[in-house]
Order: sequence, then C-alpha cells, then structure tokens
Amino acid sequence: MSSTSGEQTVTAEGWARRAGVAGAALGVVAAGVAVERLTVQRSVRRKAKLALDATGPYGTLRGTAGTAIADDGTELHYEVDEPTEQPPRRHRFRRTDPAPTLVFSHGYCLTQDSWHFQREALRELGTVRAVYWDQRSHGRSERGRAQAAGARGAVPVSIERLGRDLRAVLDAAVPDGPVVLVGHSMGGMTMMALAAQFPDWVAERVVGAAFVATSAGGLGEVTYGLPASGMRALRRVVPGVLHTLAAYSTLVERGRAATADLLAGLVKHYSFGEPRTVDPAVARFAERMIEATPIDVVAEFYPAFHGHEKTEALTAFTACASLVMAGDKDQLTPHAHSEAIASLLPDALLEIVPDTGHLLMLERPELLNGRLLDLMERACTPPPGRRIPRAARGARTTRR
Repeated sequence: MSSTSGEQTVTAEGWARRAGVAGAALGVVAAGVAVERLTVQRSVRRKAKLALDATGPYGTLRGTAGTAIADDGTELHYEVDEPTEQPPRRHRFRRTDPAPTLVFSHGYCLTQDSWHFQREALRELGTVRAVYWDQRSHGRSERGRAQAAGARGAVPVSIERLGRDLRAVLDAAVPDGPVVLVGHSMGGMTMMALAAQFPDWVAERVVGAAFVATSAGGLGEVTYGLPASGMRALRRVVPGVLHTLAAYSTLVERGRAATADLLAGLVKHYSFGEPRTVDPAVARFAERMIEATPIDVVAEFYPAFHGHEKTEALTAFTACASLVMAGDKDQLTPHAHSEAIASLLPDALLEIVPDTGHLLMLERPELLNGRLLDLMERACTPPPGRRIPRAARGARTTRR
C-alpha cells in the first residue's frame, strides 16, 4: 500500500521509519525537558540551601575556647560560657556553693553546635556556667590519633574511649565544683562510659544528669522503622559497605553533592517527628552538621553502638537528680530505651514527648530548656535522705 501526494510517494515502511524518527526526536525532547526541569529544581534547591545557610543564626554562638588532651594525645575542643552576672542570693541555683556547671555532650555525626537553643537560653539567663565540647573527629576536635594513623575507616572508636575523652574535658574545663551532665544520643552513652570507668568521680562530682534520646544498650535490635527481617540482613552488610566507602572517601565526598537531596530527606525523616512543621532553617542546620561528618568518621564510630551495653553503669547516677527525655517518634533510639534508663534511676523525671523525633533539642527546644532548668533546681536542692556530693559542698577533687 502506498500514498501519493504530488510527486512524493511514501510506503508503509517509510511511514513507520518516519514515525520512529519522530518518536525518537520527541523522546529526546522529553528527556531534555526532564533534565532541564531536574536541573532547574536542583538549582532552586541549591539556592534555597545557600539562603538558609546565610540567614540562619544556628551554630554561630561561640564561647571561650579551650583544648583538653585525651589520654592518647588527641586534642579535644571545648568552649565555656561563663555567667554574665551573679545569681541573687535567693536564686534557685545558689543553694549549693559553688553553683553546678552544665556540661553538654553531643551525638553521632553532630557537633557542640547542636545545643544552639540551649546555649542561647542559658546565655539569656546569664547565671549558669556551661561547657560544650566536640567529640573526637567531630566539629573542631582533632581526628582521633589512632584513626588518623590507620587506614580510613579501619580503626573503630569505642564508647569507652569517649568516656575517657569526657573525663579529660571535665578535668580541663571543670577542675572542681559540682557538675550537671547533659548528653544527647551518643553523648548520653559517653556519660554512661564515664560512669563505668570513673564511678567514684561521678559520685563525688555529679549532682545532676540528663539523658536525651539515648540508650543504655540493645541498639542491635533497633529496626529504624524498617521490617525486622530486612533490617537483620541490612545490619550484616552495613559495616562492610561503610568500610568500603571509607576506603574511597575522597570519591564519596565528591559524590555527596549528587545525593544531597536524598540525604536531606533522610535527615528530616530520622531527625524530626513532624518534619513538615520544622523550621526549614533548623532542618537545614541539622543537615549541614551531618554533611560535615566525613564518611570515614561515620564508619569508625558505627560499630561502637552495637557493642554498647552500659546498663550497670547507670547505678553511678542513682544518687543525683536525673532527667530522661525522648520523642515518641524517635526511630534511632526508640523511647523504650529511655523508659529502661529511667526505671533504673529512682530520682529520674521521665518525659516522652509527643510528635517528636531524635533531635529533640532542635525540635522541642523550649521544652528541653525548661526541663534542664528544673533539673538544675533539683540538683541544687536534694530531697531529704539523698546524699549531697562533696563537690556540691565546696570540696575540691583531683584525678584518681
């Protein structure tokens, strides 16, 4: 069959061939439009991120810098916010002399800046001394000496090591006087490791402890919101995958830009209970901290969580005031872990916060700020029958 139009004759095969060419052309155009749209969207998102980074004040607060030397020589960065005014004689934090120093320990893949809202509130109060520090290989602290000397991602970091690091920071930044420890996630585990290795120091110096979205053990059973069977299989391969990625960290870091949108989605999903209601600048702030953690550091710390078991160490905190908080939508350290911690601390205030995820201090800052001030008050006014640590009575202690 053929069709004739003037001098041009086209066969059926010719029509098919032309249709194919036209279809291919349309496909190329459609693909071009899709690529252009994707590029434009990425460009818009990139500009939005830059705008959020430029306008968001989060992570900009700095204090008096100091350096603590860990027992392996690693330099640990800490900052101190001194009181700007003396509390009045009847102030609730003057019931012990001297008043306690608050010491904040941050979580995995974060920095001391994750306490931005707590730092801001305490500065406004003006009567509390506070110390913030970056865990080894995070933030402004030095890369762990053993990790820097070994193959990338090949030398794991133990929670016990972090407990000794915290002791070094405490010796340097708070050589005497009572202490209130505050830890989020890995930071709470660091506090437990401190207690496991230095129980006498904790008994003498610590008058209060806040465990925020953390765990005393059993993290190997957490499914992160995934089916249990799939999570078991994933758990077997993750360490090897991380080790491989760490070995090619330079290439991985270059490729992070290509997966930035995926990372942003994961950060929101696992950090916040209600991602859509979180200030975009706060969400971007959390994303930026996680982005800044090198893949080899991620690999070096990851194995420590599955071996973490510090339930017995919690007994060191039974003599002090304590606070245990978690979000009811936390998928990284589910609130059942916080309930288990609180069950072992007779003077603990337990609060499970509705519609809240893992980064409770960023998602519900006002609530946590209020609870920390309440903890300080309880630490300074122990109930009848609870022993007051010697440090809270002005005794000076030295390293054992």
